[in-house]
Amino acid sequence: MPQTILTRFLGPTNSRGSRIKATAWRASVTIPYPYELDTERAHRAAAEALCVKLADGEGTWLIIAGADLPAGNGYAFVIEWVPA
Repeated sequence: MPQTILTRFLGPTNSRGSRIKATAWRASVTIPYPYELDTERAHRAAAEALCVKLADGEGTWLIIAGADLPAGNGYAFVIEWVPA
């Protein structure tokens, strides 16, 4: 069954640089903003990091679709389980 990962940009603070947070139904990850990538690829990198975190020895999650959110405040990625 497909699931969704939502990502959002977190701006810099006095103690941390810019980051991207990816959130799914049971976990989240925050990565430093990868400035070498364009915006969509930076958000995809965060979603891919979350896919790695969600994976187990019986399979993995793959991104099958993605797009920016209508409000312009992040991206949504559809992921699907692929058994090992």
